[in-house]
Amino acid sequence: MKVINNRKRQFLQYGASLIGASAVSSISQPAYSQGAKWVGSQYHNQPAISHQHSFLVDMWSAVARETNGQLQITVYAQNNQIPGSDPQALDMLQRGDLEFFTLMGGILGKVVPIAEIQGIPFAFQNNAQVYAANDGSLGEYIAKECAAKGIYRFQYGLLENGFRQIGMIDKAIYTPADLSGMRIRVPDGEMFRDLFSSLGATPVTVNIRELYESMKTRKVDGQENPLVITEVNKLYEVSNNQSITNHMWSGFNLLANQKFWKSLPGDVQEVVLRNVKKYVSLQRTYTNNLNKQLEVTLTERGQKFNQANIQSFKDKLGDGFYGRWREHFGKTGWNLLEQSVGKL
Repeated sequence: MKVINNRKRQFLQYGASLIGASAVSSISQPAYSQGAKWVGSQYHNQPAISHQHSFLVDMWSAVARETNGQLQITVYAQNNQIPGSDPQALDMLQRGDLEFFTLMGGILGKVVPIAEIQGIPFAFQNNAQVYAANDGSLGEYIAKECAAKGIYRFQYGLLENGFRQIGMIDKAIYTPADLSGMRIRVPDGEMFRDLFSSLGATPVTVNIRELYESMKTRKVDGQENPLVITEVNKLYEVSNNQSITNHMWSGFNLLANQKFWKSLPGDVQEVVLRNVKKYVSLQRTYTNNLNKQLEVTLTERGQKFNQANIQSFKDKLGDGFYGRWREHFGKTGWNLLEQSVGKL
Protein backbone atom coordinates (compact mmCIF):
# COMPACT_ATOMS: atom_id res chain seq x y z
CA MET A 1 0.00 0.00 0.00
CA LYS A 2 2.88 2.33 0.78
CA VAL A 3 4.25 1.98 -2.76
CA ILE A 4 0.92 3.01 -4.25
CA ASN A 5 0.67 6.07 -2.00
CA ASN A 6 4.22 7.07 -2.89
CA ARG A 7 3.46 6.59 -6.54
CA LYS A 8 0.39 8.83 -6.36
CA ARG A 9 2.41 11.53 -4.65
CA GLN A 10 5.10 11.30 -7.30
CA PHE A 11 2.56 11.44 -10.10
CA LEU A 12 1.05 14.54 -8.53
CA GLN A 13 4.49 16.09 -8.22
CA TYR A 14 5.04 15.49 -11.92
CA GLY A 15 1.79 17.37 -12.61
CA ALA A 16 -0.40 14.49 -13.78
CA SER A 17 -4.00 13.80 -12.81
CA LEU A 18 -4.94 10.18 -12.14
CA ILE A 19 -8.62 10.38 -13.01
CA GLY A 20 -8.56 8.93 -16.51
CA ALA A 21 -6.77 8.98 -19.83
CA SER A 22 -8.76 11.80 -21.39
CA ALA A 23 -8.42 14.05 -18.36
CA VAL A 24 -4.71 13.41 -18.00
CA SER A 25 -3.94 13.83 -21.66
CA SER A 26 -5.70 17.19 -21.66
CA ILE A 27 -2.90 18.51 -19.46
CA SER A 28 -0.66 18.41 -22.53
CA GLN A 29 -2.95 20.99 -24.18
CA PRO A 30 -2.34 24.32 -22.39
CA ALA A 31 -4.51 27.32 -23.16
CA TYR A 32 -2.79 28.39 -26.35
CA SER A 33 -4.16 25.89 -28.85
CA GLN A 34 -5.23 28.63 -31.26
CA GLY A 35 -1.61 29.61 -31.75
CA ALA A 36 -0.37 26.11 -32.48
CA LYS A 37 1.55 25.62 -35.72
CA TRP A 38 2.17 21.91 -35.24
CA VAL A 39 -0.33 19.57 -33.55
CA GLY A 40 -0.01 15.83 -33.08
CA SER A 41 -0.68 12.76 -30.97
CA GLN A 42 1.47 10.58 -28.72
CA TYR A 43 0.35 6.97 -28.18
CA HIS A 44 1.57 4.43 -25.65
CA ASN A 45 0.13 1.06 -24.64
CA GLN A 46 -0.14 1.38 -20.86
CA PRO A 47 -3.02 2.65 -18.65
CA ALA A 48 -3.18 6.30 -17.62
CA ILE A 49 -2.02 5.23 -14.14
CA SER A 50 1.28 3.87 -15.32
CA HIS A 51 4.99 4.50 -15.35
CA GLN A 52 4.82 6.09 -18.81
CA HIS A 53 1.77 8.30 -19.01
CA SER A 54 2.42 11.12 -16.55
CA PHE A 55 6.00 11.57 -17.73
CA LEU A 56 4.93 11.83 -21.36
CA VAL A 57 2.16 14.26 -20.44
CA ASP A 58 4.54 16.48 -18.49
CA MET A 59 7.20 16.27 -21.19
CA TRP A 60 4.87 17.48 -23.93
CA SER A 61 3.39 20.11 -21.60
CA ALA A 62 6.90 21.48 -21.09
CA VAL A 63 7.49 21.47 -24.83
CA ALA A 64 4.24 23.38 -25.41
CA ARG A 65 5.22 26.00 -22.82
CA GLU A 66 8.75 26.43 -24.12
CA THR A 67 7.59 26.78 -27.73
CA ASN A 68 4.92 29.29 -26.73
CA GLY A 69 2.23 26.85 -27.76
CA GLN A 70 3.54 26.31 -31.28
CA LEU A 71 4.02 22.54 -30.83
CA GLN A 72 1.22 20.74 -29.00
CA ILE A 73 1.06 16.98 -28.58
CA THR A 74 -1.81 15.14 -26.91
CA VAL A 75 -0.92 11.95 -25.02
CA TYR A 76 -3.26 8.96 -25.32
CA ALA A 77 -3.03 6.02 -22.94
CA GLN A 78 -3.64 2.46 -24.21
CA ASN A 79 -3.02 3.57 -27.78
CA ASN A 80 -6.28 5.52 -27.80
CA GLN A 81 -8.13 2.17 -27.76
CA ILE A 82 -7.39 1.42 -31.42
CA PRO A 83 -8.34 -2.21 -32.25
CA GLY A 84 -4.91 -3.39 -33.41
CA SER A 85 -2.99 -2.02 -30.42
CA ASP A 86 0.80 -1.72 -30.89
CA PRO A 87 1.12 -3.22 -34.40
CA GLN A 88 -1.60 -0.93 -35.73
CA ALA A 89 -0.11 2.11 -34.00
CA LEU A 90 3.28 1.30 -35.52
CA ASP A 91 1.67 1.11 -38.95
CA MET A 92 -0.02 4.46 -38.32
CA LEU A 93 3.32 5.98 -37.31
CA GLN A 94 4.98 4.84 -40.52
CA ARG A 95 2.10 6.10 -42.66
CA GLY A 96 2.10 9.50 -40.97
CA ASP A 97 -1.28 9.06 -39.28
CA LEU A 98 0.43 9.22 -35.87
CA GLU A 99 3.19 11.62 -34.88
CA PHE A 100 4.73 10.03 -31.75
CA PHE A 101 4.68 6.55 -30.23
CA THR A 102 6.54 4.54 -27.58
CA LEU A 103 7.20 0.89 -28.35
CA MET A 104 9.37 -1.95 -27.08
CA GLY A 105 12.08 -3.25 -29.36
CA GLY A 106 10.52 -6.71 -29.54
CA ILE A 107 7.52 -5.34 -31.46
CA LEU A 108 9.40 -2.61 -33.32
CA GLY A 109 11.48 -5.51 -34.65
CA LYS A 110 8.65 -6.49 -36.98
CA VAL A 111 9.57 -3.41 -39.03
CA VAL A 112 13.13 -2.71 -37.86
CA PRO A 113 14.67 -6.16 -37.17
CA ILE A 114 17.72 -4.90 -35.25
CA ALA A 115 15.45 -3.33 -32.59
CA GLU A 116 14.75 -6.77 -31.11
CA ILE A 117 18.37 -6.92 -29.96
CA GLN A 118 17.31 -4.82 -26.97
CA GLY A 119 15.66 -7.93 -25.55
CA ILE A 120 18.34 -10.60 -26.02
CA PRO A 121 17.75 -13.00 -23.10
CA PHE A 122 20.20 -12.73 -20.19
CA ALA A 123 22.40 -10.25 -22.10
CA PHE A 124 22.12 -7.20 -19.85
CA GLN A 125 23.16 -7.63 -16.24
CA ASN A 126 21.85 -4.28 -15.02
CA ASN A 127 20.17 -1.08 -16.13
CA ALA A 128 23.48 0.76 -16.51
CA GLN A 129 24.48 -1.63 -19.29
CA VAL A 130 21.10 -1.11 -20.98
CA TYR A 131 21.47 2.66 -21.01
CA ALA A 132 25.13 2.61 -22.08
CA ALA A 133 24.25 0.49 -25.11
CA ASN A 134 21.02 2.19 -26.14
CA ASP A 135 22.14 5.76 -25.48
CA GLY A 136 25.37 4.95 -27.30
CA SER A 137 26.56 3.19 -30.43
CA LEU A 138 23.96 0.42 -30.44
CA GLY A 139 21.16 2.97 -30.13
CA GLU A 140 22.65 5.02 -32.97
CA TYR A 141 22.66 1.92 -35.16
CA ILE A 142 19.04 1.15 -34.30
CA ALA A 143 18.14 4.77 -35.08
CA LYS A 144 19.82 4.51 -38.49
CA GLU A 145 17.78 1.39 -39.31
CA CYS A 146 14.60 3.09 -38.08
CA ALA A 147 15.26 6.07 -40.35
CA ALA A 148 15.36 3.75 -43.34
CA LYS A 149 11.76 2.79 -42.50
CA GLY A 150 10.48 6.34 -42.07
CA ILE A 151 10.80 6.37 -38.28
CA TYR A 152 12.80 8.77 -36.12
CA ARG A 153 14.13 7.19 -32.91
CA PHE A 154 15.10 9.53 -30.07
CA GLN A 155 18.61 8.65 -28.96
CA TYR A 156 17.94 9.44 -25.28
CA GLY A 157 14.29 8.44 -25.47
CA LEU A 158 14.36 4.86 -24.19
CA LEU A 159 11.85 4.72 -21.33
CA GLU A 160 12.26 2.09 -18.64
CA ASN A 161 9.97 -0.90 -18.23
CA GLY A 162 12.31 -3.28 -16.43
CA PHE A 163 13.64 -6.80 -16.35
CA ARG A 164 10.98 -9.36 -17.10
CA GLN A 165 9.81 -12.03 -14.62
CA ILE A 166 7.48 -15.01 -15.12
CA GLY A 167 4.08 -14.57 -13.50
CA MET A 168 1.95 -17.74 -13.31
CA ILE A 169 -1.64 -18.24 -12.27
CA ASP A 170 -0.87 -21.03 -9.83
CA LYS A 171 2.61 -22.50 -10.41
CA ALA A 172 6.13 -21.57 -9.40
CA ILE A 173 8.81 -21.72 -12.10
CA TYR A 174 12.28 -22.78 -10.97
CA THR A 175 13.79 -24.35 -14.08
CA PRO A 176 12.77 -24.73 -17.76
CA ALA A 177 11.24 -28.13 -16.89
CA ASP A 178 8.53 -26.26 -14.97
CA LEU A 179 7.54 -24.49 -18.19
CA SER A 180 6.97 -27.66 -20.17
CA GLY A 181 3.59 -27.45 -21.90
CA MET A 182 2.66 -24.19 -20.14
CA ARG A 183 0.82 -21.60 -22.22
CA ILE A 184 2.76 -18.37 -21.69
CA ARG A 185 1.43 -15.08 -22.99
CA VAL A 186 3.99 -13.16 -25.02
CA PRO A 187 3.86 -9.87 -26.96
CA ASP A 188 3.80 -9.98 -30.75
CA GLY A 189 7.55 -10.35 -31.23
CA GLU A 190 9.46 -13.23 -32.80
CA MET A 191 12.16 -13.37 -30.13
CA PHE A 192 9.55 -13.78 -27.38
CA ARG A 193 8.05 -16.73 -29.23
CA ASP A 194 11.42 -18.30 -29.96
CA LEU A 195 12.58 -17.88 -26.36
CA PHE A 196 9.63 -19.62 -24.76
CA SER A 197 9.40 -22.30 -27.42
CA SER A 198 13.08 -23.04 -26.81
CA LEU A 199 12.39 -23.28 -23.07
CA GLY A 200 9.63 -25.86 -23.66
CA ALA A 201 6.58 -23.63 -23.19
CA THR A 202 3.80 -22.82 -25.65
CA PRO A 203 3.91 -19.09 -26.43
CA VAL A 204 0.52 -17.43 -26.99
CA THR A 205 0.47 -13.93 -28.49
CA VAL A 206 -2.00 -11.63 -26.70
CA ASN A 207 -1.95 -7.84 -26.73
CA ILE A 208 -1.57 -6.08 -23.40
CA ARG A 209 -5.19 -4.87 -23.22
CA GLU A 210 -6.44 -8.47 -23.44
CA LEU A 211 -3.91 -9.98 -21.02
CA TYR A 212 -5.97 -9.63 -17.84
CA GLU A 213 -8.98 -11.39 -19.37
CA SER A 214 -6.79 -14.07 -20.94
CA MET A 215 -5.42 -14.97 -17.53
CA LYS A 216 -8.79 -14.71 -15.84
CA THR A 217 -10.31 -17.19 -18.32
CA ARG A 218 -7.15 -19.33 -18.36
CA LYS A 219 -6.57 -18.88 -22.05
CA VAL A 220 -2.97 -18.73 -20.83
CA ASP A 221 -1.28 -20.23 -17.77
CA GLY A 222 0.97 -17.27 -17.18
CA GLN A 223 2.74 -14.24 -18.57
CA GLU A 224 6.16 -12.62 -18.45
CA ASN A 225 6.61 -8.95 -17.71
CA PRO A 226 8.38 -6.57 -15.34
CA LEU A 227 6.68 -6.34 -11.96
CA VAL A 228 5.46 -2.83 -12.75
CA ILE A 229 3.27 -4.27 -15.55
CA THR A 230 1.77 -6.78 -13.10
CA GLU A 231 1.00 -3.85 -10.83
CA VAL A 232 -0.46 -1.26 -13.19
CA ASN A 233 -2.51 -3.83 -15.11
CA LYS A 234 -3.72 -5.51 -11.89
CA LEU A 235 -2.50 -8.93 -12.99
CA TYR A 236 -2.08 -9.82 -9.32
CA GLU A 237 -5.86 -10.27 -9.26
CA VAL A 238 -5.65 -13.20 -11.70
CA SER A 239 -2.33 -14.82 -10.72
CA ASN A 240 -0.54 -16.08 -7.62
CA ASN A 241 3.11 -16.69 -8.42
CA GLN A 242 6.06 -14.55 -9.47
CA SER A 243 9.27 -16.30 -10.45
CA ILE A 244 12.29 -14.00 -10.56
CA THR A 245 14.11 -14.81 -13.78
CA ASN A 246 15.27 -11.42 -15.12
CA HIS A 247 15.21 -13.22 -18.45
CA MET A 248 14.94 -10.13 -20.67
CA TRP A 249 15.14 -6.38 -20.32
CA SER A 250 12.37 -4.34 -21.89
CA GLY A 251 11.66 -0.67 -22.38
CA PHE A 252 9.85 1.69 -24.69
CA ASN A 253 11.58 3.47 -27.56
CA LEU A 254 10.25 6.98 -28.10
CA LEU A 255 9.61 7.25 -31.82
CA ALA A 256 8.34 9.88 -34.25
CA ASN A 257 7.09 9.86 -37.78
CA GLN A 258 10.21 10.96 -39.58
CA LYS A 259 8.47 13.30 -42.02
CA PHE A 260 6.68 15.09 -39.18
CA TRP A 261 9.88 15.35 -37.16
CA LYS A 262 11.81 16.81 -40.09
CA SER A 263 9.04 19.35 -40.67
CA LEU A 264 9.82 20.98 -37.32
CA PRO A 265 12.37 23.81 -37.32
CA GLY A 266 15.67 23.27 -35.58
CA ASP A 267 14.90 25.39 -32.54
CA VAL A 268 11.66 23.47 -31.90
CA GLN A 269 13.48 20.16 -32.30
CA GLU A 270 16.03 21.33 -29.76
CA VAL A 271 13.29 22.02 -27.21
CA VAL A 272 11.87 18.55 -27.76
CA LEU A 273 15.27 16.83 -27.51
CA ARG A 274 16.14 18.64 -24.30
CA ASN A 275 12.85 17.68 -22.66
CA VAL A 276 12.99 14.10 -23.90
CA LYS A 277 16.35 13.65 -22.19
CA LYS A 278 15.09 15.28 -18.98
CA TYR A 279 11.80 13.43 -18.59
CA VAL A 280 13.09 10.06 -19.76
CA SER A 281 15.80 10.28 -17.12
CA LEU A 282 13.14 10.99 -14.47
CA GLN A 283 11.00 8.12 -15.76
CA ARG A 284 13.91 5.67 -15.65
CA THR A 285 14.74 6.53 -12.04
CA TYR A 286 11.12 6.35 -10.97
CA THR A 287 10.42 3.01 -12.68
CA ASN A 288 13.60 1.36 -11.44
CA ASN A 289 12.72 2.33 -7.87
CA LEU A 290 9.15 1.14 -8.31
CA ASN A 291 10.21 -2.27 -9.65
CA LYS A 292 12.48 -2.69 -6.62
CA GLN A 293 9.67 -1.83 -4.20
CA LEU A 294 6.99 -3.94 -5.84
CA GLU A 295 8.15 -7.30 -4.51
CA VAL A 296 6.97 -6.13 -1.08
CA THR A 297 3.75 -4.59 -2.37
CA LEU A 298 2.82 -7.58 -4.53
CA THR A 299 3.53 -9.93 -1.65
CA GLU A 300 0.98 -7.94 0.33
CA ARG A 301 -1.42 -8.46 -2.57
CA GLY A 302 -1.06 -12.23 -2.27
CA GLN A 303 1.74 -12.96 -4.74
CA LYS A 304 4.21 -15.72 -3.89
CA PHE A 305 7.80 -15.07 -4.99
CA ASN A 306 10.56 -17.53 -5.79
CA GLN A 307 14.03 -17.21 -7.24
CA ALA A 308 14.48 -19.23 -10.43
CA ASN A 309 17.67 -21.09 -11.31
CA ILE A 310 18.98 -18.66 -13.94
CA GLN A 311 21.82 -20.88 -15.14
CA SER A 312 19.39 -23.67 -16.01
CA PHE A 313 17.59 -21.29 -18.41
CA LYS A 314 20.84 -20.23 -20.05
CA ASP A 315 21.89 -23.86 -20.43
CA LYS A 316 18.56 -24.78 -22.01
CA LEU A 317 18.88 -22.03 -24.62
CA GLY A 318 22.42 -23.01 -25.48
CA ASP A 319 24.30 -22.14 -28.66
CA GLY A 320 21.33 -22.88 -30.88
CA PHE A 321 19.22 -19.97 -29.68
CA TYR A 322 22.03 -17.43 -29.56
CA GLY A 323 23.44 -18.64 -32.87
CA ARG A 324 20.12 -18.04 -34.62
CA TRP A 325 19.82 -14.51 -33.31
CA ARG A 326 23.48 -13.66 -33.91
CA GLU A 327 22.93 -14.53 -37.55
CA HIS A 328 19.61 -12.66 -37.62
CA PHE A 329 21.08 -9.40 -36.34
CA GLY A 330 24.32 -9.58 -38.27
CA LYS A 331 27.88 -8.93 -37.25
CA THR A 332 27.58 -5.16 -36.79
CA GLY A 333 24.62 -5.22 -34.41
CA TRP A 334 25.93 -8.18 -32.41
CA ASN A 335 29.37 -6.62 -31.99
CA LEU A 336 27.83 -3.36 -30.80
CA LEU A 337 25.80 -5.27 -28.21
CA GLU A 338 28.85 -7.19 -26.97
CA GLN A 339 30.79 -3.94 -26.60
CA SER A 340 28.39 -3.11 -23.76
CA VAL A 341 27.63 -6.51 -22.22
CA GLY A 342 30.65 -8.66 -23.01
CA LYS A 343 30.86 -11.89 -24.98
CA LEU A 344 27.60 -13.80 -25.32
